[in-house]
Amino acid sequence: MRTIQMTLDDDLVKAVDRVSEKLHTSRSAFTRMALREALDRLSLEQLERKHHQGYQLHPAAADEFSVWETEQAWGDE
Repeated sequence: MRTIQMTLDDDLVKAVDRVSEKLHTSRSAFTRMALREALDRLSLEQLERKHHQGYQLHPAAADEFSVWETEQAWGDE
């Protein structure tokens, strides 16, 4: 683990400190968690963009998924 220096607005530091105290964790631990979640969210957004672009380049055929219609289970039967 590395120690880094960051510059943050006073209001942001106060908010992080309040939340960290409520969660019974440290400022550093909260910040690590928030950064990991932000990186995960960005990674998911990137995958979703690629997925969307793929379907724009190669749209699904009208009957592409019809073979699975008999396999659907909606729980109402």
